[in-house]
Amino acid sequence: MIEIKRFTFDNSELMKIAHQIRHVVFVIGQNCPEEIEWEYEEESTHFLVLDNGRSVATARHRKTKNGFKLERFAVVESERKKGYGKIVLKAILEDLSDFNGKIYMHAQKQVLPFYEKSGFKKEGKEFEEAGIMHFKMYLKK
Repeated sequence: MIEIKRFTFDNSELMKIAHQIRHVVFVIGQNCPEEIEWEYEEESTHFLVLDNGRSVATARHRKTKNGFKLERFAVVESERKKGYGKIVLKAILEDLSDFNGKIYMHAQKQVLPFYEKSGFKKEGKEFEEAGIMHFKMYLKK
């Protein structure tokens, strides 16, 4: 059974689980500096995907001066290609369904097709963030 938990920074139990996933995926797996990985935690709304009680994916969104930014999409390596990324993205977009402004992200180059299939469009030139190449993407309305 798939369960999606929406939570804020003050839920230390769920934050610990989300941090564990992101630490393995980003800090260890992609060599992201830890100080970058943990910024904006308190102002973000976080999501955790559980499959039969196992934590398999996480992501978050936060309000910025430009709209809502979707961030930190991470799926446990052994659980990839099973639809969990799509599940967490759908949950975030449903959470923001009443928002009429810009919804955007900085997507890693290798996952552009995934986000394009979900309605996002690449904007501007490729740029480096945390040592990884990204593109800005926004949700087409």
